[in-house]
Amino acid sequence: MLLVALNLRAAVTSLGALLDEVRDGLGLSGTTAGLVTTLPTIAFAGLGALTPWLVRRVAPARILVVAMLALVAGQVLRVATDSAWIFLLTSALALAGIAVANILLPMLVKQHFPHRTGLVTGAYTMALTAGTTVAAATAVPIAHAFGSWRAGLGIWAAMAAVAVLPWVPLALRTRAAARRANPTVAVAPAARVRPARTRLGWAMALYFGAQSLSGYAIMGWLAQLFRDAGYQPESAGLLLAGVTALGVPIALLMPTVAGRLATLRPLVLGLTTASALAYLGLALAPHGAALLWVILLAIGQGAFPMILTTIGLRARTAEGTVALSAFAQSTGYVIAALGPMLVGILYEVTGGWTAPIGFLLVALAVQTAAGMAIARPRYVEDE
Repeated sequence: MLLVALNLRAAVTSLGALLDEVRDGLGLSGTTAGLVTTLPTIAFAGLGALTPWLVRRVAPARILVVAMLALVAGQVLRVATDSAWIFLLTSALALAGIAVANILLPMLVKQHFPHRTGLVTGAYTMALTAGTTVAAATAVPIAHAFGSWRAGLGIWAAMAAVAVLPWVPLALRTRAAARRANPTVAVAPAARVRPARTRLGWAMALYFGAQSLSGYAIMGWLAQLFRDAGYQPESAGLLLAGVTALGVPIALLMPTVAGRLATLRPLVLGLTTASALAYLGLALAPHGAALLWVILLAIGQGAFPMILTTIGLRARTAEGTVALSAFAQSTGYVIAALGPMLVGILYEVTGGWTAPIGFLLVALAVQTAAGMAIARPRYVEDE
């Protein structure tokens, strides 16, 4: 599971670090580059919602093997083409594999480690963050060492291929045995709770969507912003990696902090303030205090573990938690899909970063308003 988790963001952050080289190599416009950086959220919204349906029909281990093979194939094929559209399609294939694996890992933890769920979940979350950080930090040096951006992207296919190997024996078990081990039993009851008909459900979805929009925009474009500010490609990649690396301790602390507060308003405002200061700093002095902006961005991105924790705090029952989680994440990722693309369009049209950062500040305002709405303790079942 840890090997799988290491691969769940590498294909995304390595592309963010090498986006300039990929744009030049394939002749991508700013709009097309924005579409490339939007693909993760589209895949996570669409295929994430489809995965429970798949699990009811096929053993989870088998689905995971297919998902990881799709990730391997997509990463290999996208560095073997000179066509921008084939690059998009093969990137979508790789991201489809990631989207499905994202949903499957918690199920598999419950299936294989029922008495150590918290420990294993924490371990694979840290592995995911480590893979994110390493890919962002090393993609450019690898590309330079081999003389091509294709090496900086394609090398992660090898890591994904290694990750799939331990799962093959499990996937080859009989269909009946795999189905007996399938832990998905509580999907249907979740339909009794309808978050889409509640104000809390929509506030959760808006908060999840706004913070994910900013997160994916940062992942896809921050390295380019630092390059434009005068940093060398390697340094820009390291600064991007710094955001994800600093997010590890924040992610570990956030569930405890959120769970102990009587109201989430101080936490919401603190995270918002950190993000706002970072955006303003990037707009006014991106080179002069880059490390400070990276630290503030990492703090602001603590909104992601906060909203995941809050989903559990705003439901009384397991059924309510499942329903609220599914609605907030699927709707939120649809909203988030707009972020990288609109940042790319604004960057291409204006030729600078003032307008894209202004857009992110607007998204932050929406996030803050939604955060205030979810801050007061209440339950989705009561609405």
